[in-house]
Amino acid sequence: KVYSDAGFTGANVNRPALTEMLQHIHEGEINLVMAYKIDRLTRSPKDFYQLIELFEKHGVDFISVTERFDTSTPSGRLLRNIMLTFAQFERELTSERTRDKLLQRAQKGMWNGGVVPLGYKRVEKKLVIEEKEAEIVRSIYGIYTQHGSLFKVYRDLKTSNIRGRKGEYFSKHAVAYALRNIAYTGKMRYAGKLYDALHEPIITEETFKLAQTRHKEKIVKEKLYKHYTLAGLVKCKDCGSIMTPTFTNKKRKNKKMKRYYYYRCTKTFTRDWKDCSVRQINAEKLEDIIFENLSRIAKDRQYVESLIFCLNSYLMGGRTGLEKTFEPPQISHEIFAQTLQSFMKNMSKCRGEERNFWSKTYIKSIKYSKEEIALTLYYKISFENENSVSSTIVRSAADAARNLSQKISPILKDRAKRAQWLPKQDSN
Repeated sequence: KVYSDAGFTGANVNRPALTEMLQHIHEGEINLVMAYKIDRLTRSPKDFYQLIELFEKHGVDFISVTERFDTSTPSGRLLRNIMLTFAQFERELTSERTRDKLLQRAQKGMWNGGVVPLGYKRVEKKLVIEEKEAEIVRSIYGIYTQHGSLFKVYRDLKTSNIRGRKGEYFSKHAVAYALRNIAYTGKMRYAGKLYDALHEPIITEETFKLAQTRHKEKIVKEKLYKHYTLAGLVKCKDCGSIMTPTFTNKKRKNKKMKRYYYYRCTKTFTRDWKDCSVRQINAEKLEDIIFENLSRIAKDRQYVESLIFCLNSYLMGGRTGLEKTFEPPQISHEIFAQTLQSFMKNMSKCRGEERNFWSKTYIKSIKYSKEEIALTLYYKISFENENSVSSTIVRSAADAARNLSQKISPILKDRAKRAQWLPKQDSN
């Protein structure tokens, strides 16, 4: 069989075809490996010695066709080591020459490739001003230096129906990137240093510096007095974006400032406030709704039994009398209820960031919309320690399983493979 990793570097062993070959070697299906050259297998002496050790362990010989040696003889093994050392030397020498060449090009002000910045086009490996796009860049800097508002730039571009190269509206990230790109001043950055470039500038250095000053003036470092319990778990059901923790300060009637905390859809940051119908949800309100309902469910034995019965039927495919090729996991309503009660009990004892950590060990994701809140939970054995609960160390499901009776089926260690207790159609 031929194993080929087209487009993958030989500097490491993270290659799909090589991984498949090693798997076949472990299974005893291969006794000889032939390569066109030794560096086609790997260019790293460390990786090569490990591969050869693996070959010898499983009785596999290695032959390099063009270099005319095989590892079944002492002279072949000696020649193999010499050739591998030279392959490693060649790789390092090529890498060093490439770095030197790129540095020389940067020092001469020549463009080293990559994504062509907005406002330029590539002509014979050089950057040349594209006047139509350059006007957009000048407009971006002009609006920002005047108003100091990224949203103002974004809104004006959208209102004027100004679009990017691919015909899409500019995102706030694209605008922010353009405002930080030093290439527009006729300079280029390489290896952390600035060099005078050969291409013509679109804006002056004074305009660029003014934009950076405006940006620094907008940065306000404020202490956050809240730990978001559900940070990293909430997703917007309407657009699929992550809902990130944020806050805003508002004046009350007594003219005192009050801080309000939210989970806000990231699409409203990158695009527009109106691009998502969900937008944001009050953090405290969302957390209260979720944990109050989980607490209620944990105490409702009849509801839990009905829920787990429906879930087991769902996992069985809702069919009876048919032979199955596999046995789906059966979820115990007793274990689930015990785990949920333990989870809620320990949540009440945790404080600050520990609540977020504990939530992530039990809740996989939360999909929020104005109509419903859908939770996907991990099915686990109880974390609770009968004597005490550590606020910094949460025992794994596998450890907890050993403390329960033998009738409990083992829980998978991989979080991604654990059975989820709530199917999509019943996730309310």
